[in-house]
Amino acid sequence: MRPTRRAALFLAATAVTPALLLAAPAHAADTASTSTVVAAYSPVDPTTVDTMSDDDLRIAVLRILADPDSGKAVTREANEALDGTVDDLRTFLKTGYRLAQAEDDRVAVFRILADPTISAALRTAAEQAVDGTPEELRYFIEVGQYEVDG
Repeated sequence: MRPTRRAALFLAATAVTPALLLAAPAHAADTASTSTVVAAYSPVDPTTVDTMSDDDLRIAVLRILADPDSGKAVTREANEALDGTVDDLRTFLKTGYRLAQAEDDRVAVFRILADPTISAALRTAAEQAVDGTPEELRYFIEVGQYEVDG
């Protein structure tokens, strides 16, 4: 990563931290979610991407890079978008992030399948998930693998 990108990433992360800390009530971390539906994560509302300024687009992508849970594919695609044009940034935020996250999720599912000690039920669920949509992969990684009995 070039020094200027590191500085921009640091500035974006520093600017966002207070907003993230104040975004939800303190008790929200203590409550369990009753919903089992996992929507495809999008860092921004795809319908607003076309109206975002160049700086807002860059900050949105830098926020993704600052996330310690961003995988290799997401990091690779985000960096390519930052090195490209404003249209590349928009494309990444609209669809590229979703597809890169699906690639990272598919790798995670294959890692589960590579474990010889997993149960037959988990192996079956993982085999079904690996060929699924990006949303099905995300659901399996976040929820489904923990719901499997056995």
